[in-house]
Amino acid sequence: MKQTLKSDLYIGRFAPSPTGPLHFGSLLTATASYLDAKAHQGIWLVRMEDLDKPREVQGAADDILRTLNAFGLAWDREVIYQSQHLSRYQAILDELCQQCLVYPCGCSRKEIADIAKTGHEGLIYPGTCRNGLAGKSARAWRCHVPNQTITIEDRIQQTISQNLEREVGDFVLRRADGIFAYQLAVVIDDAWQNITDIVRGVDLLLSTPRQVLLQQLLGYSQPRYAHLPVITDQQGQKLSKQNRAEPIRAEDKGKVICQVLTLLGMQTPDDLYSASLPDIWQWAIDNWSINQIPKKQTLPVTLITE
Repeated sequence: MKQTLKSDLYIGRFAPSPTGPLHFGSLLTATASYLDAKAHQGIWLVRMEDLDKPREVQGAADDILRTLNAFGLAWDREVIYQSQHLSRYQAILDELCQQCLVYPCGCSRKEIADIAKTGHEGLIYPGTCRNGLAGKSARAWRCHVPNQTITIEDRIQQTISQNLEREVGDFVLRRADGIFAYQLAVVIDDAWQNITDIVRGVDLLLSTPRQVLLQQLLGYSQPRYAHLPVITDQQGQKLSKQNRAEPIRAEDKGKVICQVLTLLGMQTPDDLYSASLPDIWQWAIDNWSINQIPKKQTLPVTLITE
């Protein structure tokens, strides 16, 4: 398979799913990825991960882009929508099939639940269909994972090691409903866009070894990873669209950005809260260091309400 060359230029990205408006946790991720790119004199891209159409909220993609723009987060190239590149994902899946690196699976969720052990991120698929469908019809397509430990040096969370066969099992690349899985699409798009650095939430940390395996199988370069602590409310619940997190308040832009910067470990001066957005961003770029970010998995926050 064709090797994707890693660019000498830093290229980062923010890749939201349009399942609701931008909330505070997503803004923190966007801010950190933006600042890390700009502090390295790099490129910052926005990609809409809109493959899961049943979960998509009408108008959410445009709303997210308007909110980013209102907060002064300017992307450097055209916004990419995953739903417009299905043929690319299918072509790569076909390549993997030809090399016997993926196989069809006819197991239902109930069948898997009846026999599988539970791992850190759900059920560990036991490889039931590795040697054939045994008369069942193909439902999903799975990656045949080796008995191999993947180790990643994360810029924030430090070292993570995972044996995919024991801890995850053969994971899905195309779902039973025909939707391409996140793991496949994100790897293909990061390589296609020459992404060198990925800054995102720690809730995606445990899926990273699967992506690294796919990068190895496809001959892609591995980006550097930095997984941010996720934002929680005072009850410890993650701020997310699934948990109906409130949209961020565009009228409080300067205060909200300064609160984000403080959570990212930056020592914001008092007069920054009344500064203009361009001045806030310039100060943040000049003073950015990813080493300042707390090496935690969660950060509780009380949101600005007025």
